[in-house]
Amino acid sequence: MFQQMFAEMNVMLSDIAKQWPGAQGIRRQELLGKYRMLRKLSDEALDEWLAFAEALSMFRQHADLSEETETEPAGSEVPGIEMENFARGQGYYKLLMYPKCIEQFSTVILHYPDNLAARLYLAMSHLHLGKAGEAWEHLEHMLPLVQSRKLKAHLYNAMGCIAAAGRRFGEAKELFNLALKYDPSFQEPGLNLEICRRGRGELQIGSELASLL
Repeated sequence: MFQQMFAEMNVMLSDIAKQWPGAQGIRRQELLGKYRMLRKLSDEALDEWLAFAEALSMFRQHADLSEETETEPAGSEVPGIEMENFARGQGYYKLLMYPKCIEQFSTVILHYPDNLAARLYLAMSHLHLGKAGEAWEHLEHMLPLVQSRKLKAHLYNAMGCIAAAGRRFGEAKELFNLALKYDPSFQEPGLNLEICRRGRGELQIGSELASLL
């Protein structure tokens, strides 16, 4: 439901952005009206999300969830996800408000530096903002903590993309090969190796990595 709504809002915003440079007079006012409507919807959605996240956090802090936790594997509760900042950060990420998302998850890792989900949100947010160095730091921090070979492969591939984007093709090739070592069925590292060989092309960071968020 929410994905559909925000997808439509993104389409409308993209349409406004395309028409805005050449719009004049009445058409410009119409586009401005649409922009203000989108801004109002975004603010309302954010307010509702944050109110819900706060209520959810309060419930988790005070409710007896022993029946739920008994059915979960030992140690499955990740420290930090109960924080209000975590829920707020998720909301900001879904609303594409990456600077705000970074603020919230930076608070989470201040208390729980090994929270992998928070680190991944931070890495992806920094990538969206074009801050490759900051994203690299979080991905690198995650590597020794990750047990899943598949996730480790995705991390190496993402770091390879950062290296390749910085024209560090030798380092990028090593990282892509590591990604293939941990998950030979992972297609993107092979495609990225070919891009490194040619020195041009669109790097594939891996859709599954983003889908984990």
